[in-house]
Parts: sequence; structure tokens; C-alpha cells
Amino acid sequence: MGNPSGISVKDIALIGMMIATIEVVKDVLAFLPNVELVTLLIVLYTLFFGKRILFAIPAFVFLQGLLHGFGLWWIMYLYVWPLLALLTFLFRRQTSLWFWSAFCGLFGLFFGALCSLPYIILSGPAAALAWWVAGIPFDIVHGISNAVLCFVLFRPLHFALNKLKNAWF
Repeated sequence: MGNPSGISVKDIALIGMMIATIEVVKDVLAFLPNVELVTLLIVLYTLFFGKRILFAIPAFVFLQGLLHGFGLWWIMYLYVWPLLALLTFLFRRQTSLWFWSAFCGLFGLFFGALCSLPYIILSGPAAALAWWVAGIPFDIVHGISNAVLCFVLFRPLHFALNKLKNAWF
């Protein structure tokens, strides 16, 4: 009899590794405002491991809440990271380093706008706009750092994940 969930032990181990690496790089770079590798890892994990990322993202977000508290920022993570995986999946046939660097950069640039959405409900459109505009300098840093980190690390990480996938699956 087959596994009714369709998730193998290898999948569970892989999902655990994805969660752990995302969490570690998030915390290691936390001292640098808006410089992160979470975006790049979610992009690469979506490209390489497809639907498995849909298990890793909620677990990562839940772990973030456990470690750092369940504030409004946590609600934003519930939709921002799955949106990144969805957009990545839609563009999965792209192979250009320039494309993925621009993609990660734009995601970082618009991160604040995406995160301002709960403020529309909580405080109204003017408050959401004010919150977003106040954070634009951070979004610029976020976008530039995402683009640069992707440009520098995409190929080596792509190579490593390709070797892992070929050896394991």
C-alpha cells in the first residue's frame, strides 16, 4: 500500500533541511537591516523542490513566530513568503541569472508595500501608505541587497542544489 499523503521520508528530511537553512540564514544576517537570504533560498527551493516548499514555508513562518513572537509582522509573513513561492513557480522556466537577480531585487523593493496591506484593514489606506512610505529607504536596501546576493550566490547555490537533487532524488 502506498503512502496516501504522497510525502516520503526523504521529503520530510528535505523539508526539514529547507526550514533549518532558511531559519539559520535569517538569524545569522538579522544584525544587517533588510539584508537577507530567505528570498533567494525560497526562490531556489521552489525551483528545485516544487511543492515541497509549500510545507517548508508555513513551518518556517510558525518557527519565526515561536522564536520572535506572533506580532503583526508575523501575519505579513503568512502571505508574503507563499506569494514569493507562487511567483517563482510562475516564472520557473526562466534560466537567466539577470532575471532572477532582478526578480529578487524587485521582491525586496516591494516587500514593504506588500507588508503594508494589513494596515489598510487595521488603520485605513492613509496609515498603510504612511507606513509603506516611511519604510522606503529600508525597501531600497532590501531590493539592492537581494539583487546583489542573488547575483553572487544564485549559481553556486544552484550548482549545489542540483548535485543534492541528483544524488538524493
